[in-house]
Amino acid sequence: MPLETLTFEKLVARPVVLTLERPPVLRIATIDQWPLILIDLHTREGVTGRAYLEPYVAKSMRYLVPALEDMSEMLTGQKVAPFELYQAARKSLHFVGYGGLAMIAASGLDMAAWDALARAAEVPLCTLLGSSPHPVRAYNSNGLWLKAPEAVAAEALKLRDEGGFAGLKLRLGRERIADDDATLAAVRNAVGEDMRLMVDFNQGLDMAEAIERCHHLDDAGLAWLEEPVLYENYGGYAKLAAGLKTPLQIGENFYGPRDMAVALEMKACDLVMPDFMRIGGVTGWLQAAGIAAGAGIPMSTHLYPEVGAHVMRVTETAHWLEWQSWVNPLLQEPYPIINSELHIPNRPGLGLEWNEDIVRANLYEG
Repeated sequence: MPLETLTFEKLVARPVVLTLERPPVLRIATIDQWPLILIDLHTREGVTGRAYLEPYVAKSMRYLVPALEDMSEMLTGQKVAPFELYQAARKSLHFVGYGGLAMIAASGLDMAAWDALARAAEVPLCTLLGSSPHPVRAYNSNGLWLKAPEAVAAEALKLRDEGGFAGLKLRLGRERIADDDATLAAVRNAVGEDMRLMVDFNQGLDMAEAIERCHHLDDAGLAWLEEPVLYENYGGYAKLAAGLKTPLQIGENFYGPRDMAVALEMKACDLVMPDFMRIGGVTGWLQAAGIAAGAGIPMSTHLYPEVGAHVMRVTETAHWLEWQSWVNPLLQEPYPIINSELHIPNRPGLGLEWNEDIVRANLYEG
């Protein structure tokens, strides 16, 4: 089908909530329910683009779904040109700002539009973007929360074996440093010295704690230290990055590529990992990837492993893909993970098809 014939008809957004097998236990919160918005972008030509959003808080879907529906009304009849749709969606939100729920809604629209375009071309999204569907290196981020050391170590073995993983993400930030040390030692003893361990504090520390704890871990051979303090404290991150040997990782809270450009200009990090619902979907990622390439900064993904795998194939400084299976129950055919690599299926677009029985059983009524 000629791509220029694809015309926006409507967007349908369905909120669902899943119960997580391994609920995140963080210093700032415990999360046992995982909200998602399933997006179907319908075109007049019969092609449907699919994507999803993971907005963390179920009640936020009360605002995000209407925002997506408003965008749908505004865009009906327009050509499905993702950059143009993304720009139109952002401009429509100019007076309420480009961050927060506004950017999240625009990002969901963008991912679905790119999927529709690739489906119309009958090629995987990465092929439409100029690459090919080869496997992408991934680490397992499905667990290792703030629990007892022996429980975390046992879970690390299970996570390793879920896909022959060469990298695992471990959450730290317990009240006592000694308890973090015991957990790290237990995990390292369980999985061995060759396993790459990424440590995430989930913004749970104040600046004084971050200085103490990050320097305390600086000789532990970690792949990175992630978000020890509030995400917007670029000045604090710059101070940390300047004094650490271990790479400092931030980026899941960049709202658009300009946030990333500011962080890099301030030397606030060594690595970046944008989140697709905040960076601006595929369009925002591609813009951010150019910034990272120009600065020589390794770029990893945050959540959204399916779209993440496709865009990593066209990211010059591609580093690690974060793999988690939280959305898998909603998919008819989840992407396979083999030997620490996520394999992109040879299907048009993102290749996502919803498991409608599971969707109906988990629709959010709040």
